[in-house]
Amino acid sequence: MKKLMFCFLAFAGILFFACNNKMMNPAAEGFNQTGSDAKAIAIADEVMVAMGGRKAWDETKYLVWNFFGSRKHYWNKHTGDIRIESEKDNYTLLMNIHTMKGSLKKDGAMVTHPDSLAKYIEMGKGAWINDSYWLVMPYKLKDSGVTLKYKGEGKSEKGEASDILELTFNGVGKTPENKYDVFVDKETRLVNQWVFYGKYEDTEPRFVTAWDGYKKYGNIMLSGGRSKYELTEIGVKEELPAKLFLEVNYSLD
Repeated sequence: MKKLMFCFLAFAGILFFACNNKMMNPAAEGFNQTGSDAKAIAIADEVMVAMGGRKAWDETKYLVWNFFGSRKHYWNKHTGDIRIESEKDNYTLLMNIHTMKGSLKKDGAMVTHPDSLAKYIEMGKGAWINDSYWLVMPYKLKDSGVTLKYKGEGKSEKGEASDILELTFNGVGKTPENKYDVFVDKETRLVNQWVFYGKYEDTEPRFVTAWDGYKKYGNIMLSGGRSKYELTEIGVKEELPAKLFLEVNYSLD
């Protein structure tokens, strides 16, 4: 009888933990809940906890990072305002990812022609979608349009025992035909590797990249190590000057 009671309490505890995790990390509207595996969803919730928790992620306002030395981003996650500075291509772009309005300075001059400005704003949003995903993908496992499948256990290229999630998209982003295998460390529950496929039906990946070098920024965890590449100048800020998102000539230096 005692053994039965223990098993019942243990099972109830597991159910409570799973339900509580779902409540603490609700899926975005449009997430493919019915097409996703329950185990994959549970692991995604564990990743969110390991990264600092949904509350900490939602409350994080400003993110800063340099995308492999190509572009530096300042992102107000609460308003959708972004600032992209590129020394490589000599431009500074200010825009809002929701309204698709902004301003651009390129090669030392303001770009004012509506068609040219619209083109660069569209390119800027594409750059932000790509570059931010390389930084914050673990927080977006239950995003709109995402389907998650559990592929089983395996080891990363570094030999880390992992659970493997298959992540696919439906009608979202710039390249919805992409597919990822996301490796989740069995001990830390942090993402330790992703495998990228250009198309869902591809059997051979285009690349395999580590996710390492995790550090705590503000109240969340972020990682900059991507095998032979590195995301740099990562930061979480409580405040940034309003002018940073309003004036292309403004500088924090």
